[in-house]
Amino acid sequence: MSAPRRAWGAFVLTWQAILRDKAALLLFFISGIIYSFFYPLPYSTETVRRVPVAVVDQDQSALSRQLIRYAGAHPGLVVAGVSTRPEDAQALIWQGKAAGALFIPADFSRKVLAGMQPEVEVSGHGSYPLLNKVVLNGLAEVAGTVSAGIELKRLGASTPSGMQAEAARQPLAVEALPLFNVREGYASYVVPGVMVLVMQQTFLLGIGLLFGSWSSDKSFPYGQDAASYCGALSAFALVVVLNALYFFGFVFWWQDYPRGGNLAGTAVLTLLFAYSVAALGMLIGMFFRTRERSMQLLVATSLPIMFLSGLTWPASAIPLPLRALGALLPSTAAIQGFVATNQMGASLHEVRMELAMLLGLALVFAVVGLVKWRRMPARR
Repeated sequence: MSAPRRAWGAFVLTWQAILRDKAALLLFFISGIIYSFFYPLPYSTETVRRVPVAVVDQDQSALSRQLIRYAGAHPGLVVAGVSTRPEDAQALIWQGKAAGALFIPADFSRKVLAGMQPEVEVSGHGSYPLLNKVVLNGLAEVAGTVSAGIELKRLGASTPSGMQAEAARQPLAVEALPLFNVREGYASYVVPGVMVLVMQQTFLLGIGLLFGSWSSDKSFPYGQDAASYCGALSAFALVVVLNALYFFGFVFWWQDYPRGGNLAGTAVLTLLFAYSVAALGMLIGMFFRTRERSMQLLVATSLPIMFLSGLTWPASAIPLPLRALGALLPSTAAIQGFVATNQMGASLHEVRMELAMLLGLALVFAVVGLVKWRRMPARR
């Protein structure tokens, strides 16, 4: 039989094995659909809003009440309670009814009227970083808004018009415009990268499951030639490509994440990522002797791999040995490359390092895998 026919036979045989194995079918296709709907669900609001805060108002003046109204009007905050006693605010925080507190001292309005600089204290619940950030930033913005209004009134008394007072207070206007994550939301930041990791891990698990079954049953269905290896490799890579089309095409559109910046670059990255993941999965799978071994060894690696990718933890803060370890995983280069091309519209030249890493990994894994492939026992 010629090499192309052997390759095609291995390609068809691989797809038959995937479609006949319910667990493999679940990992290769169904799990991606489940992840695509349920994983982004907690982040669907994109940004944290209406975080409850407690207010301690010991001044009880018109100015302090204005500060409280501004806190209630802030889109990220909601006033959970107002009291004159710090103990009440502390009780709300301990009960989980507030994530932070604003303390207005008794001499707040008096210092303002005397032309002095009063101080208000803000505190957040450090156990919840996202809530803590919203509370501290939101209360700081509220205090800054009230402070700006006081300063404008003072400048208005010494300038002919309000416009001149505003210009004197802020001579240089700044308008911040987010370029890529236009909502500045957490989901648009983390989900596109996590989906790449989900693809890699589910495919490694699925390929390992199939190879473990063949090994335990002593029924390896392929020949040991290079053509059969290439056919099986292409079949597994096609599974990755189909899932990438689903995630980058439908899911990102359905969830309305930034997408389509550089479709050609994303397509090239997808092809290299597919072959590198398929080659790695086949290489690892040929060492498994039972069907369950892939689950036992690979499930626990997802979280460390996410940190090694540099998505949720800055790559510059990762020790060099760990960065070198992360470079051996297709997800590291793929996450950075896909975010750059699909979300940010980067050109192929700008992601050349990621392309080179994926190409190198695909070649290395394929060569080492082929050596191992030739030593696999044939079907009895």
